[in-house]
Amino acid sequence: MDKPLISCHLVDSDGSLAEAPSEVPKVGILGSGDFARSLATRLVGSGFSVVVGSRNPKRTAGLFPSAAQVTFQEEAVGSPEVIFVAMFREHYSTLCGLSDQLAGKILVDVSNPTEQEHIWHHESNAEYLASLFPACTVVKAFNVISAWTLQSGPRDGNRQVPICSDQPEAKRTVLELAQAMGFTPVDMGSLASAREVEAMPLRLLPGWKVPALLALGLFVFFYTYNFIRDVLQPYLQEGKNKFYQLPVSVVNTTLPCVAYVLLSLVYLPGVVAAALQLRRGTKYRRFPDWLGHWLQHRKQIGLLSFFCAALHALYSFCLPLRRSHRYELVNLAVKQVLTNKSHLWIEEEVWRMEIYLSLGVLALGTLSLLAVTSLPSIANSLNWREFSFVQSTLGFVGLVLSTVHTLTYGWTRAFEESRYKFYLPPTFTLTLLVPCVVILAKGLFLLPCFSRRLSKIRRGWEKDGAVKFTLPVDRALAQKTSHM
Repeated sequence: MDKPLISCHLVDSDGSLAEAPSEVPKVGILGSGDFARSLATRLVGSGFSVVVGSRNPKRTAGLFPSAAQVTFQEEAVGSPEVIFVAMFREHYSTLCGLSDQLAGKILVDVSNPTEQEHIWHHESNAEYLASLFPACTVVKAFNVISAWTLQSGPRDGNRQVPICSDQPEAKRTVLELAQAMGFTPVDMGSLASAREVEAMPLRLLPGWKVPALLALGLFVFFYTYNFIRDVLQPYLQEGKNKFYQLPVSVVNTTLPCVAYVLLSLVYLPGVVAAALQLRRGTKYRRFPDWLGHWLQHRKQIGLLSFFCAALHALYSFCLPLRRSHRYELVNLAVKQVLTNKSHLWIEEEVWRMEIYLSLGVLALGTLSLLAVTSLPSIANSLNWREFSFVQSTLGFVGLVLSTVHTLTYGWTRAFEESRYKFYLPPTFTLTLLVPCVVILAKGLFLLPCFSRRLSKIRRGWEKDGAVKFTLPVDRALAQKTSHM
């Protein structure tokens, strides 16, 4: 092309329309579906002249912006150098009659296959389109962007647009076009990467599969454990029917256990990694694969912990609303009258419950702060030290608060024989195992003999390496010694 298709002054960095060039670049769209309409809206708002090719322009003209020209496909592909092919793979063959008009054009394939189609076809949609039109240059782009994101703007959705093509000049043109529309283009290489790009929208929360299974497994375990202790044991040994507790009470007892264990599992891999570095005496050896995956899933595990803790708080607020709770209060009042007790007040229980609730609120507030700062929009506004302080220091404070919260609930209950139903210990004693290990290990690593050695290792010191140095003491410079 003689002139660049895109002017760098079309839009501002935030995607808003800025000063347009004197000669408005023209872009074509083949298709009249939802994505084609959203794409036309975004292109018009970004300062482009849009011509849409449709098999029935009279019927579809009213669906597009008034600034967009809707005409037949033969007329739409005449003047634009860049043409978006916004139709499904099975309709590509209907464009074969336009081969002569499309020769030398840049075809931007925006389609996505279904999961079955992705498995059946050994070539991507873009490669198939390139095989049908060898005289054209095919570029794969915009398939990961939804129609909603195109209409509402990139600020309300994902900004990244993966782009791949075998022709560098055509790829550069589409890169500039994506930037002019307010998106962030990502160069994915040649058209052979199109299959990988088309697989991106097919992924359903790939980073959440293992954490979700972990949370589900913990929930099933603790729910079964609480069912045996709180429902099955009274029914078999005392003849009391407490199956009504399954929907609310047992769930509310299970949720904090899951949240507490998940939170401890966020900080346990850091402890394991530090122990490995101390043992190896270097930071340059790779962690085992299982530990690497564990470290990568900490964010998802932490968010699931917050989710369970928030549900626990909501369920706790609902406990007084249950009909069974009202009956229990009435029965307690009747028993108090029959025993001629006018004042029922246990000081120890009152203080325990007050402290227990206060610590629970503080722990949930800390988890809320961790969850909020994990959002990209919030995390991007923090520098590394601020982000590390919130996620590491405040997160560990949240774990300590949760531990004290659990210990306050237990109080002396762990030592009461009546609490061991079917010889099973109370649930909270099981949940304390992993968090206490994490807290004790963290405290151990704060000792000078471990903390200084760990600091040196993370600054590059190796036990049997070529470089050794000592950390600065009293503002003195570190003395580095090397040996061959």
